[in-house]
Amino acid sequence: MLLLKLAAQDLLTLNSRHRMVPHLAARWRHFRGADASESERAAWAESLVSLATELVAADRGNVEMIVECAVTLDEADRPDGPRLIDVVLVGRHPQEQHMSVQLVELKRWSTVTRVEQATADWVRTSGMDKKEHPVLQLREYYEAFTGSRGPLVGADTDFECGGFAFLHNATEDSVRPLLDVDAPTGPYAQVYTNDRREDLRSNLRKAFAEEGAASAAEKLMRGMGLRNTPLLDAMIWARGDDTVFTLRGRQKAVADQILETAANVLPDPRHPALVPDERRVVFLVTGGAGTGKSAIGLQIKAELESQGRTVKYASGSRAFNGAIQEHVGYGDREFRETFTYFSSFVTPPDPPLDVLICDEAHRLRDRSTSRFWKPEQQGTQPQVDELLNASRLTVFFLDEGQSVRPNEVGTVELIKDAAQRHGALLKPFGLREQFRCGGSDAYIRWVRALLGVSGEPDDWKPDGLMHVEVAETPEELERIIRSEALAGASARMVAGYCWPWTKPLGEEKRLEADVRIGDWHRPWNADSESFCENDAPPSRIWSVHPNGLGQIGCVYTAQGLEWDWCGVIMGDDMVRRDGRWVFRRGKERKLEDSDVKRVGLPGSFDPKVKAGSVDDAEFARLVRHAYHVLMTRASRATVLYSTDEETRRYLKKLVGKVEIHGLRPTWENLPREARVPHLPRPRARGAKRTRRNRKKPGPPEPELRLF
Repeated sequence: MLLLKLAAQDLLTLNSRHRMVPHLAARWRHFRGADASESERAAWAESLVSLATELVAADRGNVEMIVECAVTLDEADRPDGPRLIDVVLVGRHPQEQHMSVQLVELKRWSTVTRVEQATADWVRTSGMDKKEHPVLQLREYYEAFTGSRGPLVGADTDFECGGFAFLHNATEDSVRPLLDVDAPTGPYAQVYTNDRREDLRSNLRKAFAEEGAASAAEKLMRGMGLRNTPLLDAMIWARGDDTVFTLRGRQKAVADQILETAANVLPDPRHPALVPDERRVVFLVTGGAGTGKSAIGLQIKAELESQGRTVKYASGSRAFNGAIQEHVGYGDREFRETFTYFSSFVTPPDPPLDVLICDEAHRLRDRSTSRFWKPEQQGTQPQVDELLNASRLTVFFLDEGQSVRPNEVGTVELIKDAAQRHGALLKPFGLREQFRCGGSDAYIRWVRALLGVSGEPDDWKPDGLMHVEVAETPEELERIIRSEALAGASARMVAGYCWPWTKPLGEEKRLEADVRIGDWHRPWNADSESFCENDAPPSRIWSVHPNGLGQIGCVYTAQGLEWDWCGVIMGDDMVRRDGRWVFRRGKERKLEDSDVKRVGLPGSFDPKVKAGSVDDAEFARLVRHAYHVLMTRASRATVLYSTDEETRRYLKKLVGKVEIHGLRPTWENLPREARVPHLPRPRARGAKRTRRNRKKPGPPEPELRLF
């Protein structure tokens, strides 16, 4: 947990635009479940600005300030609530060049007297009850922060850590008990007052170099578990035999519970029971985008397979499965076959699987059908029942906010009812902590409010975790996305389904430039099972193939995946009018002497949400959900563009100016530690080996995390 991460100079800029305190207050309410008090708000406005001002005055404005930081990785699990450090300053040591950290306790006290003459541990300040000496708080934080569960252990092998209290309203004489000879001591025991600002600046220069703070902060963010490894990169590191995911808190509790239940209910492959256990269990894990559902699923898959269990990983997304199979399982048929689809269980396996993991269960269909199947191959019962019949232990991962098609029926109630029909024990779990979009739950909430899914829209307040900007033209959006991709980042352009979609034309399989905005024309990703002209990839691997950069993706090919940068084009299906969103269906027109179609009336062209399929209210809900999915695909930056001028003005008003020093996370601006190259598809593997006997690779250095 943290409320804000910014360099000192950027924090002052944010404050000058009156955006710092509102952002901190919104983050506080999210984490603590209550509004921040007026006293807390005043403390942020006064104390944080005072500290940042001293850093800039000491020529250390680049030092990163992490505000209200959790002391250890497991603070959310503490029964009495998390311990929070007012500020963690992060930079690079000027001589040793390794990470340098200072833990800071900020106090607005102006006078201090002793409570007991014999000790300085407790003091009294004006208008307050007795208080603990701030250095004693810093001692507790220091020991935990640098301990075995603290973030520094996972951040760097070498580091310098100290701490100090800053009483910017006090003088040395007015708080003499804090400085007397019997005051607590230690590397965290400095106390600075208003008349000792020069000493503070001098020691800040001794603690931090002028440059390198961003790199050090990036390492610390990883140690805190707030930087994620993209899903496919993490899987490639593991090659499917193990994972490099580090589960925390609720995520780890869910995974442990599933594994423990499997051990208790499923037969031991090495020692079959004389009387088999017939109990059946259904796990229902709910959580929003980026809360770690896929990480849990892939982790338990690897662990259960290593125990000799029969496991399959099912999804309703061709893009997700295609990316995993092609980019991770290339050349390994056995690995590819463990990933399948919800519709693959019309005929249940005999014997049943031990475990079936169902990711993106909100995409469950009412029945398993296909126009390519013979009548006898079509499903005759609810698809959820087919999945429950396929295994002894079934795990559903579900986010009702990501259903984007009218025939997607996966809900909590559907799965609860099915478990009851099958006499299965249902175990529900909820995930909340956000690790997609740079770990910025503030961005997730802002997107939901922007789209009218929940809450009222407000100005975007940069938090140092996620970046947002609005492009004026589609050319500008593409230039940004292409430049980042060519520099080394992963990046894609996506759009609402607001243009007709032409299948590849002719023997050469030419892609028609269907997405047309003025003079700017680009094709959708290929509606094809094979490569097209100019090596354009098929849609199922568009998200990961380098040649996919030139095409535009939609919600159906982007869902479940992520990139560093994502350019999102909002079309005329959702426009701003008179302070509210208006949702519109489009009409197409056919070109003469051609099978190609163009926009006749601007709006949605998604055949899944035609007027005959859904009513207006359902149409609006599905369009909102589609843009919610598209706007939450980036891990560092989202670039928005609307084809509608009024909507574009509205977006620019909410997002505001983006030139905040070096906050724009371009590949060039990122510290070296953050420039993790995205891994190429692995080469085909050699001789086939059974999964349980494969040697597990060691984790890469530095340790990568995905949540």
